[in-house]
Amino acid sequence: MEISEISKKLLDAKEEKGFTFADLAKKVNRSEIWTAALLYGQAQATKEEAQTLCAALGVGKDAEKFMTAFADKGLGPVVPTDPLIYRLYEIVQVYGYPFKSLVHEKFGDGIMSAVDFDMEVDCVKDPKGDRVKWTMTGKFLPYKKW
Repeated sequence: MEISEISKKLLDAKEEKGFTFADLAKKVNRSEIWTAALLYGQAQATKEEAQTLCAALGVGKDAEKFMTAFADKGLGPVVPTDPLIYRLYEIVQVYGYPFKSLVHEKFGDGIMSAVDFDMEVDCVKDPKGDRVKWTMTGKFLPYKKW
């Protein structure tokens, strides 16, 4: 995956300043996943949000312009090569149709929005090894009949 030079600059500044995504998210009253997506160029900030984050990170107007531009969604190749991202791809490959079937059983014919959507990632302590808890909430959108 190739990330933009501005994303690299933002992520380097985050690291240098010792911020977590949660720290930055609090500054603009957003979620940590949205804030991370913003720094990777996958979300769009308001001018005020961009100015707040740029000030916190000590970066210039080029970063503000980047954060307020319409985002080109989607990074990387169709089959990802990063091990963690590949596992997400693998989850969809293995459980995609079962998930789809369960959504149809519970809601009817439609999809889960990735626009009217939020997501959280949490750590669940477990004596056999910590667990990743990934919660996605998307509005159900029924297919229209005409």
